[in-house]
Amino acid sequence: MAAENEIISYFEMCRREGSSLQRGMNFRIHGGHSVFLMSVQTNAPYQDAVLDDGAVLIYEGHDHSRTPEVPMPKLVDHPEFLPSGNLTENGKFHRAAQAFKAGTKAPDLIRVYEKLRKGIWGYNGLFHLTDSWREDDGNREVFKFRLEAIEELQDSSAPVDTEFKDSKHRRIIPTHVKLEVWKRDGGKCTMCGSTDELHFDHILPYSKGGTSLKAENIQLLCASHNLQKSDKIE
Repeated sequence: MAAENEIISYFEMCRREGSSLQRGMNFRIHGGHSVFLMSVQTNAPYQDAVLDDGAVLIYEGHDHSRTPEVPMPKLVDHPEFLPSGNLTENGKFHRAAQAFKAGTKAPDLIRVYEKLRKGIWGYNGLFHLTDSWREDDGNREVFKFRLEAIEELQDSSAPVDTEFKDSKHRRIIPTHVKLEVWKRDGGKCTMCGSTDELHFDHILPYSKGGTSLKAENIQLLCASHNLQKSDKIE
């Protein structure tokens, strides 16, 4: 499985998840965790947002497919149901979030991958799905989903109720910081110059007072040097 803040290709992401991931919302892959693909860049098709210094992600639901009946999906309300009456991905996640709010189940586990630029994806880690709602974006009603960043579980492919009480919250590195670090470090490990198996690494760990909000505290490391550094931190 991917490691938090790891940089991977789209092909590798699909291989690890065991799915083609041809859509942005993927509900309970293989009956376990779900997967969201996101982007907060200015040309992104959906309005995702990172709040509370990286502790919360607001993920926008997805449009109707473009069809002769729906030639302009951006002007049509987000669908909750398919023509067959079955739930869309929006509907599945909305139902799961509302069940958690009602206290009838633990929050679903969602792995989130972020498109940083063409060919470059980052793993934002594991999240709890804790809320959902509809809101007017000025043209139509869209679904919004609240995700709270948590530390990786022992087995995030386990049933969605597993280890809920033991999960700890964390913060993700904002997109603009990742892009600044990528440009500054030239897409290479700062220790050896490798371009393979890269990670965004906190120079001073968050657990020791380091910040995720400034590029000065983030660097690119290859998997080997990232592991060596982790082994030295007491």
